[in-house]
Amino acid sequence: MKSQHPEYQYLNLLQEILDFGIKKVDRGTNVVLYSLFGRQTRYDLSKGFPLLTTKKVYWKGVVAELYWFMAGLTNIKYLVDENVHIWDDYPYKYYLREMKKEKVQKLSKDEFIRQIKEDAKFAKKWGELPKIYGEMWRHWPTRSTSSGQARTIDQLAWVLKEMKEDPDAKNLIVNSWNPEYLYTMADYNDASLFPICHNMYQISNRNGKLSLQLYQRSADMFLGVPFNIASYALLVHILAKITGLEVGEFVHTFGDVHIYENHIDQVKEQLKREPRNFPTVKIDPSVKSIDDFRPEHVILENYDPHPVLKGELTIAGGLYEKE
Repeated sequence: MKSQHPEYQYLNLLQEILDFGIKKVDRGTNVVLYSLFGRQTRYDLSKGFPLLTTKKVYWKGVVAELYWFMAGLTNIKYLVDENVHIWDDYPYKYYLREMKKEKVQKLSKDEFIRQIKEDAKFAKKWGELPKIYGEMWRHWPTRSTSSGQARTIDQLAWVLKEMKEDPDAKNLIVNSWNPEYLYTMADYNDASLFPICHNMYQISNRNGKLSLQLYQRSADMFLGVPFNIASYALLVHILAKITGLEVGEFVHTFGDVHIYENHIDQVKEQLKREPRNFPTVKIDPSVKSIDDFRPEHVILENYDPHPVLKGELTIAGGLYEKE
C-alpha cells in the first residue's frame, strides 16, 4: 500500500481548521481568524525536504532568515541588503510609534526601508530588533558579568557542545521566550513590539540521526507555517552536517494554529492542488561549525511547486497598547 504524501499533514490541518476552527479576533488588528489548539506534524527528512509544493515557498527568504538567526544578527539591514523584506514591518512599527508622537520625520514604509538600505546611521538606529531570535539563540542576555562585560549565553553553540560530550543528552534546548521582554510581563521600555512565535526547539541524537522538535505557540498556517517548516528542516540539515550525523525527523508541535479570515480563499485554492515530490537539500561539506555557515552553502534540487499564492501579512502580537 502506497503511503500518503507527507504534505497532506499540512493540507489536512488546513481543512480541519476550515471545518472545526473556532472564531477569534486578534487584539490590536481586529482581524478575524479561525483557530485550533494543540496539533503536531512530523517529517522524515531522509525521505525528502519538506518545502511545500502546493504553493511556491519563498526559498531565498527561508535561507537568508535562518542565516540571520544563526549568525545572531538583530538588524534587518542584512535582510534588506539581500532584498529580503519579510521582517520590514516590525522595525517600522517602532518608527510609527515615534511618528505618532511627532518625534521623527514622516516616512512611508517604502521610504523607511529605502533609508535602512542607503543610510547606515539610520539603519543602526531604526533597523534594530532587540531580543529577536538571533540574539536569544546566540547572545541570551543575563544580569551577570564576565571580565566587566555583561555576560551572554550562546545557546546554539552550547547544545552542539553538549551533544558532542553526551550523545544521549536530553537537555539540548534553545529557547527564545524571555518573559523579561515580552508583553505586559516586561517593563514598558523593554517590551518588544513584535511577537516570539516559534519559541523553543530541542534537538536529539537518535541512533546517529539528528532530530529536532519545535514548539510553536502561535502559527499562521497559510503564510507563516510553510516558511517555519522549511526553516527548521534546513536547520536540522545544517546541524547534522556540523555534528557528523545523518538527518532524522523534524517534529512540528503547535499551540494555537490558525487561518486568518483574509486567507480563506487562498487556502481553499491550495487544497485543490495535489502535492508533488519533495525536493532535496545539500549542505556544502566545508560547513564544520555554526559560524562557517553561509546561505551560499545550501543547494536546493528538484523543487517543482505549484504557483505562488499570495496573502496579506497580519502584523499581530507583541506589546499591545490601547489607543
